[in-house]
Amino acid sequence: MKLGVIGCGQMGTALVGGAIRSGVIQAEGLLGCDPYAPARESFAKATGAAVFATVEEMSAGCDVFLLSTKPQDALLALAAVRQARGEQATLILSIAAGLRLAAMQDAAGAHARIIRAMPNTPALVGHGAAAFCRGEKVTNEDAAWAQSLLAAVGIALEVPEKLMDAVTGLSGSGPAYGYLMIEALADGGVKAGLARADALKLAAQTMLGAAAMVLETNEHPSVLKDRVTSPGGTTIAGLAALERGAIRSCLIDAVAAATARSRELGQ
Repeated sequence: MKLGVIGCGQMGTALVGGAIRSGVIQAEGLLGCDPYAPARESFAKATGAAVFATVEEMSAGCDVFLLSTKPQDALLALAAVRQARGEQATLILSIAAGLRLAAMQDAAGAHARIIRAMPNTPALVGHGAAAFCRGEKVTNEDAAWAQSLLAAVGIALEVPEKLMDAVTGLSGSGPAYGYLMIEALADGGVKAGLARADALKLAAQTMLGAAAMVLETNEHPSVLKDRVTSPGGTTIAGLAALERGAIRSCLIDAVAAATARSRELGQ
């Protein structure tokens, strides 16, 4: 199967690089296109793919497409695929942020099978969290392939399209919330006397370890929290301070606000 990547930026490169490493795709079955020559060169160096300047040059040799352009360029790219392939049935996995399935279907044509996905930036280091939804023409086999590609750099869940804004508010924007918490924890360590570099490493590794505990043990976070919290100890003192600052409400409100903004941008 020949995969054509439209847009050779960091996210597209990360996804196909992970898929090659996991065996989901083969390097010799990969093509890429991007009008920006340095992006093409970087993609080719990272993946071993043949690269082209335009969709039209690349599309004849492709069976499926990964659309990883900027959102403002995506519909034009889909129209170019339609022009190049005519009425051939075409599977397209889009990671262009915010574009609804209906808009992409109109641009790509009635014969296109469209999957919309929302990955996040930790995919660049193999720890992504993605969700995807399928258009009406997408088969179970198509969806399984898309899930395997996205899961090559983290986890991937299928959701209905009406929940994609919530995915954007939680996992799409969520890394920024995590970075803010890591920075604040490091500041607390500095206030307590730690060197800045040491505090930052300890804070980041602590958050990484806590996340791994949730994912690998399948225990509820509250259960894991209680195991760290001894009567009258240091942890309960810190938790009480967090509760006074309404940290739970702040994080809930952050996800809700980002979700609402995603809906607005998609109108």
